[in-house]
Amino acid sequence: MSQSAHVVAQRLLNLYRQEHVIRGGWSAVNQVFIAESNDEQVIHELENLPTGKKLIKHINNLRNGTTPMDSIDNDLLPYGGMMTGHETNISLSENEIIELKRALSSFQPTSENLNAIKQMQLVKKFGNDWAADIKSAIATDSELSAQWDNVIKTDTAYKLWDSAQQLLSETLTERNRAKIQADMPEYETYLPMFGENGQKMLNRLRTFVSSLS
Repeated sequence: MSQSAHVVAQRLLNLYRQEHVIRGGWSAVNQVFIAESNDEQVIHELENLPTGKKLIKHINNLRNGTTPMDSIDNDLLPYGGMMTGHETNISLSENEIIELKRALSSFQPTSENLNAIKQMQLVKKFGNDWAADIKSAIATDSELSAQWDNVIKTDTAYKLWDSAQQLLSETLTERNRAKIQADMPEYETYLPMFGENGQKMLNRLRTFVSSLS
């Protein structure tokens, strides 16, 4: 197995599954797919990754021109399309924008900073859809949107940390093994944000999976 091809395949799959939080959407990530998936070893690695076969079909459609560079076929959408095309009439008042800019200007990827953001009234009013709704509301402000992406990434990282801890505290089962394998691209992307502790957690997950192989 080519390690470099495996790393590229994991990166492409991460982009595929997270298109909903990437500025530019499919028009942005599709360019990356075409640029980085030319090596057939990468395609081979994708075949062995969760949802990888869908991405391979999408890449082939882009290569032969079946699918425009700014779109994707409905049947190839990640997560069954549940996280794509989030369209709502969302807006923030001028005062809310000022408040959000002030909060994000000093944001650091810590649980304390994340909780402070989530406790803001302008965030809480969006309920469970707070991340995507505010992303939509500030989409035209590239600088603010980039700062908000850091909040989304931090929130995702902590959710994955909690998920990993929960799984590792449970009995070793094939079901848990399959879940970890399916989510491994996300774990490999986000757990390193926790430094040495994150790498240790990632190694424990890999050991967990291999122990049932």
